[in-house]
Amino acid sequence: MRTLRELVTFISGSPQFRIQESLATNAPRYVYYGQSDLMDDLMSMRSIQVDSKEVRTKDEVHTLSYGNVVFSLITGQATIVRRAHDGYLYTQNYIKLLPTSTIDAGFLVYLLNEDKSIRKQFFIGLQGSQVLKYTLQQLKEIRIEELPPLDKQQQIGELYLKQLHLTALKNRVAELEKIVCLANLAEAGRR
Repeated sequence: MRTLRELVTFISGSPQFRIQESLATNAPRYVYYGQSDLMDDLMSMRSIQVDSKEVRTKDEVHTLSYGNVVFSLITGQATIVRRAHDGYLYTQNYIKLLPTSTIDAGFLVYLLNEDKSIRKQFFIGLQGSQVLKYTLQQLKEIRIEELPPLDKQQQIGELYLKQLHLTALKNRVAELEKIVCLANLAEAGRR
């Protein structure tokens, strides 16, 4: 059994309170990566657009790239960054995880989000806490069972992410059907 620190390099996000906003028009502009972005990436679809917070700064900040694995210290969820969020600034509420060649990114997301043993370890680590927030140290110490072969990991990770996307699509269809039905009922009530 290994710990996650043996399989992953961790890069903490930029402390938001230390970022000095610049009024200079030549200062780079960044969009903050938030929880709705993480959920969009996890479901592989865009939710109803939420106004994303932006900042112009000349400070050196941490950004995400397409294909990165990111973990939320707030919700304990992981995802793979999609192209739509390439270059987004991530704060101290998120950790970028760079897997070694022995673990597939999609499989890592599956493990962190769904594995019962890992969920139990997280739960035990949160007991007694006033604020339910995960820590980098807690993440590093997660114990991982023996990994399947890389090709099996890739299959599991790909199937997991496709299933999340399919579920999100079905939920969206159901929501749209409900809207149409309610509009039809309202129209019938006016006749």
